[in-house]
Amino acid sequence: MDVIAVGDVMLDVRVEAGALEEGGDVHGKVLVRPGGSASNVAVWAAHAGSRTRIHGRVGTDTAGALIREELIRHGVEPALAVDPEADTGTMLVVHEPGVRSMVADRGANGRLSPQDLPDRIQATAVLVSGYTLLYEPTYEAAAAALHRARARFLAVDGASWPMLRDFGVDRFFEATAAANVLFVNEREAETLTGRRRESAADALSARYPVVCVKLAEAGALMSWEGLSIRLEGTPAKELDPTGAGDAFDGVLLAQLAAGRSPGDALQAACRAGAQVAESYETWPTSSTRAAEREPARDAPADTR
Repeated sequence: MDVIAVGDVMLDVRVEAGALEEGGDVHGKVLVRPGGSASNVAVWAAHAGSRTRIHGRVGTDTAGALIREELIRHGVEPALAVDPEADTGTMLVVHEPGVRSMVADRGANGRLSPQDLPDRIQATAVLVSGYTLLYEPTYEAAAAALHRARARFLAVDGASWPMLRDFGVDRFFEATAAANVLFVNEREAETLTGRRRESAADALSARYPVVCVKLAEAGALMSWEGLSIRLEGTPAKELDPTGAGDAFDGVLLAQLAAGRSPGDALQAACRAGAQVAESYETWPTSSTRAAEREPARDAPADTR
């Protein structure tokens, strides 16, 4: 395998509507899609050309079967434990004008255990989802994955700044001591260091040889074994940023696993993240492939 992702496998239900009427009906758009942070990473890594596998847990329900089929269709090998009691995890996202509300039912995801994982998780790149690590019932599974991984790039993502805060910064650093790649957004980096942007990346690089700080429309920056790489963003019309960071992670790991330079990998990752944020789709589509054939809009990377 080139890339293996370990963690959450979900069904995403997205609602786009005007202001909801409590106790009444409104018209809107409802989208049902496979999702979950680890699934998103795996699919985008496969889309970028990697041989990819995902380890997770689903229920015996229709949602679990649908996600398994969709993973295969997108080129990912699903190594999914089946929970006989819990349903497949589901995320509800409701978009009203200026407001986004979310309800998460972790379902079978919340019961992932070390027994669901192989004794050896070997690939060029392995990512352990921060959602799995930071959620107490699945912490042992994430810790086992980090311990059993044999990879050139062993990555973990920050997932959610409130979860990081509640989990504890020192505990997070201790739990991820084996990782050599860290993905965080700006708020997560600030939670871990008390600093912002380049200063946060510098502080985190003392613990992780590779640090990526995702800055949304402002681009991204990477600390690569002491080398600082900054990529400026480009103006974009953001429709829904859900999953954009996962796309970034998956493509960057795929590019690194294929031997691409850090600067090239960062550019490709930023393009993938922007494509997700500018659409209502979390996974690659035919239009995504068409967009990738167009010249890159990113500014040249600033390496210093």
